[in-house]
Amino acid sequence: MLVLAMALVAFHLGLIFSGLVPNLVSRPIHLALARPGIFVFAGGGVVKRVSGALLCAVGVAACFWIAAHQSALSDQYGFLEGRFQFLVAAVLLLTVLEGARRAIGWPLPIVAALALAYGMLGQHIPGEFGHSGTPLASFLGTLTIAEGGIWGSLTGVSVNVVAIFVIFGAVLNAGEAGQGFMNVAAAAAGRLKGGAAKVSVLSSALFGSISGSASANVASTGAITLPAMTRLGYPKRLAGAVEAVASSGGQIMPPLMGAGAFVMVELTRVPYTQIMAAALLPAVLYFLAVWIGINAYARRYDLAAIDREEQPDMASVLITSAFFLVPFGVLLYGMFVAGYTPQYAACLAILAGFALLFFNARGTFRVREILERLESAVLNAARQVSVIASIIVCASIIIGVLAITGLGVKITSLILSGSGGLLWPSLFLTALACLVLGMEVPTTAAYVICVSVAGPALIQQGLEPLQAHLFVFWFALLSTITPPVCGAVFIAAGMVGENWLKVAMSAMALGIGLYIIPLAMIANPAVIELTSSPGPALIAFVKIGLGLALISYGVIGYEKPLPKLLSTLAGLLVVFVGFGLS
Repeated sequence: MLVLAMALVAFHLGLIFSGLVPNLVSRPIHLALARPGIFVFAGGGVVKRVSGALLCAVGVAACFWIAAHQSALSDQYGFLEGRFQFLVAAVLLLTVLEGARRAIGWPLPIVAALALAYGMLGQHIPGEFGHSGTPLASFLGTLTIAEGGIWGSLTGVSVNVVAIFVIFGAVLNAGEAGQGFMNVAAAAAGRLKGGAAKVSVLSSALFGSISGSASANVASTGAITLPAMTRLGYPKRLAGAVEAVASSGGQIMPPLMGAGAFVMVELTRVPYTQIMAAALLPAVLYFLAVWIGINAYARRYDLAAIDREEQPDMASVLITSAFFLVPFGVLLYGMFVAGYTPQYAACLAILAGFALLFFNARGTFRVREILERLESAVLNAARQVSVIASIIVCASIIIGVLAITGLGVKITSLILSGSGGLLWPSLFLTALACLVLGMEVPTTAAYVICVSVAGPALIQQGLEPLQAHLFVFWFALLSTITPPVCGAVFIAAGMVGENWLKVAMSAMALGIGLYIIPLAMIANPAVIELTSSPGPALIAFVKIGLGLALISYGVIGYEKPLPKLLSTLAGLLVVFVGFGLS
């Protein structure tokens, strides 16, 4: 596994520095290198390991066959020739579906399998939602031997951008950066009332900006913050809710924002730096709302600060913070000052982070510790790249079928007709679809599927593309804290030993911004226009912040029904009616 992981990391870094490589070479090799982490080294019983080894072998062979014959295949224009090519196509689709099932469970591959069935049999469906039919050789060929389907632009994002930033996050986490996040958060907020919860918010925001995964964020920062909160007497449901809500916000927190942001770059053709700038104020608003909610809880339950002796001294803060400030500084300098592409800047940041793995906060030099860190960085990077590749390639099947059959256009038409051509009903239908899909598939997959079918409808009704995509992405995050399926809540509740539904109810109250802010972005688009209109953006930020403060205190801070209702209604009034909702 270590050798294969090293090969995966070296391949993706080499792609950035080596120049142009044909897509039908880089993308199949990317998938081939991701297969062992899913099929061979994921554990399980004998049957699972043996079947995984067989599927891995044939899947990798098919990927390398595509890469080896890319020149000839590009002349076929997505049309399969001969039985052998049909066999290769079948192997690729089967291993992609099974890889996604092993990585994240049944829901996404079931949706992809249904999409495949629709593509092959949809001509027999009467009425508007049937299609005219596509020759099987053309349909399967477009999905498997052309730069559409599983080798489409989404897979390109996974190869060229997502994998690089995942490696960057793994390198940071293998060293002292994680402790640096915790120390900075503890020094900044540990002495405040409700300090342990606020440390969780800050550390989760910092950590989440490089992990981009709510579940990974809960598992890592929660291992430190949850025991600290319960030890200080915080209600368990509140401790779990704080960690789940703060960790979910990591996926919308610049500078990295997880895989979804990079997919957004490809789908919108908006530069990554512009997406970062657009997401910054809404992300700060989200964490501000969580902070205010913690203040309200602290007032009701008299939540204690972290004991002074448990707070890090300034020397520790300064030393450990360097382990993430240096790589982050290199990344930001590369993107904003030197003008490099995000992935090239990330490669330079990886090299800086790699160099820091040879040092520790104690100033000692231990070869065994260094080797363990290097191994951890490479293995974690390979595992995460493998999972994300499985998700994105499987979602690419769905996107490919939507494009081939025209189903996406038909669903867009359905949304427009179902909403009567009105924007807000369309937004409601889109938000509902995001919530339903988000219950079953990861955030990135839910975002990709929803925006593919609903995005054009929202844009036709007057939204800017980036505005529509951010709205969908935020609502795709809802499932992380919203019952009945809420992954971040499940993990936090298990770690803290509390009923998950109690944690979910507290998380929904504390994370009210996740429900309100995307609507506010529609009502007042200025909040995502920081670079083009900084003045109006900051005014919108203040107004929305005031409204969220009133809502948070209404939902959390008051026990009596009347003050609770009045504060919540006042907050809603400030957020929406006060600036442009007609």
